[in-house]
Amino acid sequence: MALRVNRLPAKLLAKTGLNPNVLTVLGLLLAFGVAWILSTGHFFVGGFLVLVSGAFDLLDGALARASGRSTRFGALLDSTFDRFSEAAMFLGLLAYYADQGSHQELVLVGAGLVGSMMTSYVRARAEGLGLTCEVGIFTRPERVIVLAIGLILNQMLVVLWIIAVLANLIAWQRLFHVWRQTGGRQKGGDNG
Repeated sequence: MALRVNRLPAKLLAKTGLNPNVLTVLGLLLAFGVAWILSTGHFFVGGFLVLVSGAFDLLDGALARASGRSTRFGALLDSTFDRFSEAAMFLGLLAYYADQGSHQELVLVGAGLVGSMMTSYVRARAEGLGLTCEVGIFTRPERVIVLAIGLILNQMLVVLWIIAVLANLIAWQRLFHVWRQTGGRQKGGDNG
């Protein structure tokens, strides 16, 4: 669905000649700014900016496809900067909750960060091994939307539970999916 939504803006941007990697870098810089805003507790504004940052993350790849400028390095840059962006936002929340002494939220943000990174890692590692791993319904776009909703509606405890549980569940689901693809075989992999 995200691909369809971004098609028209990507086609319009493609006509400007804008390099997709510029959008990727701008998205990361925006995410760092959002992280700082979250660390100061300005969640309402932060929620809207999380959505804007998420739009950059989706639009850069769509622009690359629409302009015929897709490259392997661009895909790697996009994926890497997406991880940095997501981690920055979680770290902004960690800083805020640490300052507030909110231990439950600290643990949930940490669990959400781990789950989000592991969800991406399992897929990347599986694809690096030549396997498919496009399973799970709580990927980065969904996490961004849920986080933004929680920030805007001031329902962070509920949202942090959702992200912590579902992000980790999807990581395990992907791991199980890969295990099923390989028949649980140990042969040919690096166990370290």
